[in-house]
Amino acid sequence: MVKNIEDSQRWPVVDTVAGKIRGYYFDETYIFQGIKYADAKRFQMPTPVAPWEGVKDAWGYGAASLTPLKDHAGEEITVPHRYWPQAEECQFLNVWTQDLNPEKKKPVLVWLHGGGFLFGSAVELACIECKDLCKYGDVVTVSLNHRLNILGYLDVSAYGDEKFANSGNVGMADIVAALEWIRDNIAKFGGDPDNVTIFGQSGGGGKVCALLQMPAADGLFHKAVVHSGIHKRRPRPDAAVSKEVVGRMLKDLNIPEDEFERLCDVPYDDLINSYLKNQKEMRAEGYDITGWAPLANGYYLGYAREDGFNPNAFNVPTIVFTCIAEHAYNPILPKKYELTEEETVAAIQDKFGEDAEKIIEDFKKAYPEKPILDVLAMDFSTRYGSLDHVAKRSLVKGAAPIYIGMLAQEFPVKGGKLAWHCADMPFFMHTAMQFPVNQFDGAEKLQEEMAGALVAFAKTGDPNHEGMEEWPAFDVETKPTIVFTTDGSRTRYAFDEEVLEDLKKFDRPFVYPD
Repeated sequence: MVKNIEDSQRWPVVDTVAGKIRGYYFDETYIFQGIKYADAKRFQMPTPVAPWEGVKDAWGYGAASLTPLKDHAGEEITVPHRYWPQAEECQFLNVWTQDLNPEKKKPVLVWLHGGGFLFGSAVELACIECKDLCKYGDVVTVSLNHRLNILGYLDVSAYGDEKFANSGNVGMADIVAALEWIRDNIAKFGGDPDNVTIFGQSGGGGKVCALLQMPAADGLFHKAVVHSGIHKRRPRPDAAVSKEVVGRMLKDLNIPEDEFERLCDVPYDDLINSYLKNQKEMRAEGYDITGWAPLANGYYLGYAREDGFNPNAFNVPTIVFTCIAEHAYNPILPKKYELTEEETVAAIQDKFGEDAEKIIEDFKKAYPEKPILDVLAMDFSTRYGSLDHVAKRSLVKGAAPIYIGMLAQEFPVKGGKLAWHCADMPFFMHTAMQFPVNQFDGAEKLQEEMAGALVAFAKTGDPNHEGMEEWPAFDVETKPTIVFTTDGSRTRYAFDEEVLEDLKKFDRPFVYPD
C-alpha cells in the first residue's frame, strides 16, 4: 500500500518557546526531526537555545555525539544498525505525534539510546524508529542525542573555575535540558507534560537509572522503564583519578595548568587520544580508571543500589527488564540440537567443572522447557543486578509499584539463539515484524503483549492490558517476574534464584566500554 506524503505547502508548523519549527506529515504521523533543545560549550552545563525569527525546518535528524569508536560493517541479522554524522554540537531531539492539538494531552514516551555513556545515537538501532510506537499506541514519542564519553563525563573541575564544576555530568545535564524542553513545549505536539515516561536500553537504561538519582530531574518525568541497564557492577568515577588523568593530558598537550581553558579548543581526536593513552598507562600503574559514567557529586547522587535511592525515585512507577542471554551475542555451541546428551553434559562440565551437576539441576527447575545447554548462554550480571535493585527499591513502604520482566524467547537463527542484548526492543517498539530474525510463529502476538505493556504503562503506570497474563508488581515475599515467550508469556515466582546463586562464583565483572 502506498503511503503518500502530504504536500509540503501544508506541512505542520509548531511555535515552540524559542521559535517556530516546520515538520512533515507521513503515514498518519506528524514528524519533527533535529530540533535543537540546548546549546553547550565544552565541559560546561547546557544553556537554552537562542530564540530565532522565521520558521526552521525540522526535516532531518541532528548530529550524534562524537565518539572514539569508528563505524564498521558487521553482521546485521541480530542487531541492525544505522550510522549518522557526528559533531560536538549534538543537543537535538525528535518528536512523533498523531495530533497537534494541545488539548489532547497524550502520554509522552522519551527514548534514551544505548551505547553505554560512550557511543550511540537516537537512530543507531534500526528497530527504535519511534514512529511505529507513536502510531500503534497513539502516544507522543521523543528521542534525543546528547554528549557522550570525554565530552559528557570527563571531570575537569579540579582545574577550571565554577562553570566547569559539574563537567563530570554534563552529558546527563543535556538530558535534563531535553526533559525541560519537553516540559515547556510538548503540549504543542499534543503531549501531556505531566505524563512523561522515560525509557532506555543498555546505556540508555543506565541513563534512566541515573535520572532517577538526579534531583534536577525530579518532576520532569513520571514513569521509568529500564531495559538491560542495571548490572551487578557499575563504573564508579573518582574525582582524584580524574584530576590525575586530566593533569597528564595537559602535559601531553603542552598546556600549563593555569591555562587550563585551552583544553576547550583542542580538536576532539587529539583530546580523546590523549585520554586513551593516559588511561592505558594509569591502568598499568594500578589506577582504578573505569569506563564512562556519571560522577557522584551531589548533582548525581550515585549508584542507587550501593549509595541509596533518591527519595523521588520512590514516587516513580518503574519497570526493569532484561533478556535471558544478554551478552551471549553468539551461541556457545551453534548446533545444540544436534549434540548427544553426553556431549551436552560434557560441554557444561567443561565450563563449570564439579559444579556442573547442581547447575544443570537448578537450570532445569528454572527453565524446564529449555535445552540444558542454554545455561552456558544465560545472563548473570544483568539479571542479578536487576533483581537486587528491584528488591531494594520495593522495600520502601508506600513506594510506587516496580515491575520486573524478561524476554526468554529462542530465535530461529544461529542454531537456536536465546534473546540477546537488544532482542527485546523491536517488540516493545512495535517494529519486530520489519526484521528477518523475528519472522517466527507467535512473534506478532509477542509484539502485541510487549508493546501493549509499554503503552499501558505509559498511560496508567500499570503495564497490564487485555491479551496478556497478569503482571504483578514486585514484592520481596513472592518475587514475581513476567517471562515473555511464544510458548505462553507467564508470571513466575522466585524461579531462578538457585541457578543465579550457582553462577555467582563464575561471574566475571561486566566490562563497560571505555
